[in-house]
Amino acid sequence: MTEEMKFFMYLLEYYAAFKEKKTGDVLKEWDTHGITQKIYDNYWGYHTEAIENAYMDIDSLLSTGKHAW
Repeated sequence: MTEEMKFFMYLLEYYAAFKEKKTGDVLKEWDTHGITQKIYDNYWGYHTEAIENAYMDIDSLLSTGKHAW
């Protein structure tokens, strides 16, 4: 398993806990909005920042389809 996949799984689990949702529901939401790959591809940005910045960016992707930065 790649470091990117490990981090993606970590981010998914922690984001779901932060939003008080099930991880499966969060992943479905990401898939429905077409942002799952964008989140996965942003490993280097999320990995080097505070996790709250990743949450903010994911929320922006969900609401606007664009990264917060």
